[in-house]
Amino acid sequence: MLICPQCKFENSNTNKFCQNCGASLTQKVCPECSTSVPLNAQSCPNCGTDCGTVWWAIIGKQATGSREIGTGGDGENEEAGKDEEAIPSLSPMPISSQLIVGSYLDQEQRYQLLEPLPSLEELAANTEVCIKVLDCQPYQISPLEAILENCQKGLVTTSVEASRIPQLAKPYIALQPQGHPGIPPIHDAWQQGDLQVVLIQDRSNWPRLLDLWQQNATSSLKILHWCYQMTQLWGVLEPVNCCQSLLDLSNLLLDEDQTLTLGRLYSEPFNKQSVADLPADLADQTSAEQKQSLTIKALGRVWQSLFRQSQRTQFGSIVQMLGDLELGKIETIAQLRSRLEEMSSEIVAPTIEAFSPTEEQYTTAPTMLQFDEPEDFNFKNDDMPTVVLPMQLSSLQETGHTDVGRQRHHNEDYFGIETNINKLELPKTRVLQARGLYILCDGMGGHAGGEVASELAVNTLRQYFQENWLGNQLPTEDSIREAVYLANQAIYDLNQKDARSGVGRMGTTLVMLLIQDSHAAVAHVGDSRLYCLTHKRGLEQITVDHEVGQREITRGVEASIAYARPDAYQLTQALGPRDENSINPDVEFFEINEDTLFVLVSDGLSDNDLLESHWQTHLLPLLGSGTNLEAGVTDLIDLANQYNGHDNITAILIRAKVRPNLDSQR
Repeated sequence: MLICPQCKFENSNTNKFCQNCGASLTQKVCPECSTSVPLNAQSCPNCGTDCGTVWWAIIGKQATGSREIGTGGDGENEEAGKDEEAIPSLSPMPISSQLIVGSYLDQEQRYQLLEPLPSLEELAANTEVCIKVLDCQPYQISPLEAILENCQKGLVTTSVEASRIPQLAKPYIALQPQGHPGIPPIHDAWQQGDLQVVLIQDRSNWPRLLDLWQQNATSSLKILHWCYQMTQLWGVLEPVNCCQSLLDLSNLLLDEDQTLTLGRLYSEPFNKQSVADLPADLADQTSAEQKQSLTIKALGRVWQSLFRQSQRTQFGSIVQMLGDLELGKIETIAQLRSRLEEMSSEIVAPTIEAFSPTEEQYTTAPTMLQFDEPEDFNFKNDDMPTVVLPMQLSSLQETGHTDVGRQRHHNEDYFGIETNINKLELPKTRVLQARGLYILCDGMGGHAGGEVASELAVNTLRQYFQENWLGNQLPTEDSIREAVYLANQAIYDLNQKDARSGVGRMGTTLVMLLIQDSHAAVAHVGDSRLYCLTHKRGLEQITVDHEVGQREITRGVEASIAYARPDAYQLTQALGPRDENSINPDVEFFEINEDTLFVLVSDGLSDNDLLESHWQTHLLPLLGSGTNLEAGVTDLIDLANQYNGHDNITAILIRAKVRPNLDSQR
C-alpha cells in the first residue's frame, strides 16, 4: 500500500493521487525551488538539491551453519511456510556476484545502489559492508513495516516473526519502541541464504564526535555531557547486547543539536571489520575485552582514545576518573554516572548559585537537569544525585492552524501567536533570548457569539501582555490571573450590554502558554488543553479539564462513575458568561530542561483520546529540527477531521530546544 505523505491515508498501489486529500503519490516538491520531482529521482532536475529518500544498507554474511532464520530459498523455516499468506514476503537479494551504481539491491527494483557493491561471494563470514541506496518507492510501506504492523495486530505469531526477520535487524526492532534519538530507525530488512540486509536511517554525513571533541571552543562541561550521554546509551544498549556500538569512534556522531547518536548498531560478537577500523590500541583492547563480558572499562578506554586522537589534554578530575575505571574502583554504570554528575557540579558550582524555583529568580537561576532514564530498564538509581546545570534556549519555532471541521457551519475557535527572538552569535558565544505568547480559545454561544468571545479574549490578553510583560522574566502568577480576569470581564460586559441570557450568553475556553527563554507558564479555563512531548517522558497532558466529570473525580468519585453522568462533559468554568467570581484559572510554572514540543489544542482535536492514540506517528517526529511544523499541524487537522470532525479544530505547535549553558563557566 502507499502511505500518503500529507495525511497518512492508506492508498492502493495503483493510485497516483491520495484518495483522501488528493496529494500526488508519484511526485514530490523540491524544498528549495518547489519544482515537482519524481519520487525515484535522487536530486531536483532544476536546482540540483538532494530530494531522494536515501537509506544506509548494511549487508552481512553469516558463518556457515550459524543461520537461525530464512526468508525464501533453501532451508526456509517450516513454520514460516505455514503462514505464507499471513505476511508479505521480504525482498530477496538478487543472484549477482557484483552490483554497479544504478543497479538494484532487491528483485522488486525498489532500492537503487548509489555506490558500487563489492563481490558478495568474496565477503568473509561474520563481516559486513555498508552502502547508500536510493528508495525509488518511498511512499510504499516496506515489507518489514508490514510484518511488524501485523504482529502488533496479532495477525502473525512471534515465532513466525522471528523466522522472517534477519538477526542483524532484531536489535533495531527491539529498541524502536523507545524512540531514543541516538538509535537510527530501521526501515526494511531481509535475508537470502547466508546474506542479511538491513536498511536504516542514513547518518553517514552527520558530524563525528571526534571532530568537535578536538575543537578548542568545546568546553570541559560539554565533554562531560557527551560522556554522560554515552553512559545513557550504554544502559539502552546493554539489554540487547549492543554496547559495542559505543566502541567504534567513527560510529559516534552528533545530531543537529550536538546530541550524541550512533551511526548504526553492532551486536556481539563485535563486527570484525569494525574492529579493524578502530585505532590499533583500542582495537587490541576491544578484542581482549570480548574474551570476557564487556564492562564499563571499555567506555573509559574509548574516552582515553578520544583524548589521544584529538590531542586534547585531559583535565584533572577526568584523569582520576579514568584511572579509577581502569583499576575497577568504578564497577557499575550508576557509579560512573554519579562520578560524572559530581564533576559537572564542580565545574558549574563556582559560577552559579543554588537553584530555587521561584518566579523572581527566573532570569538568573539555572535549570535543574535530572538525568532520568526510561523506566523499562532496571539501571535507574533513585539515590543518584541531581546535577545542577544551567540550561539555555537554543531555538524556538511555532505554528498554528484552525479549521471549521466537517459538521459546523462556522468557526468559533480563535488563536494568537506572538514570538520575539533576540539572537547574539560570536565565535565563542551564542545567546538566544526569546519570549513567546500562545493563546487558544474555543468559543461558545452560537453564530455571532462564540467567535466574538474567542477573538475578544485573545486580543484582550495580547494587549495586556504587550503593556505589562516587561523585562526578561515571566509575569507573576498574580499578573497572569489579572490578565485572564480582564478577558473574562470584557466578554461579560458585552453579554450585559447585549442583554444576552441563558444559553445565549457567549463565552470561551482558554489555554495560554507563556515562554521566557527556558522558563514557561500555562494558564487555562475550560477544556482546551496543553500537552507536552519529550523523548524521555513521551506525551503528557499538562492541563486538567474544567468539566463536571473531572470535578467529581477530585471529590473522590471513581472515573467510570464520574463520566457516566449525562452532564459529565459540561464545563464548570468558562470566560464570559459570569463575572470573575465564578472563575478560578489554573496557573502553573515549569522549566524547559529538555527539547520539548508544546501542543495547544481545542477539544475538536483532543476528543476521543486522539492525541494519546496517535502521538508517536503525528507528534514525535516533530521534535526533530529537520521536520516542518506547518506540515505537522496540517496533518493534525486532517487527522482530527478523519476521526472526529464534529467540532471546530485548532492546534498550536511550539518546538523549544535547549542545550547546556556552557558559557556560564567562563
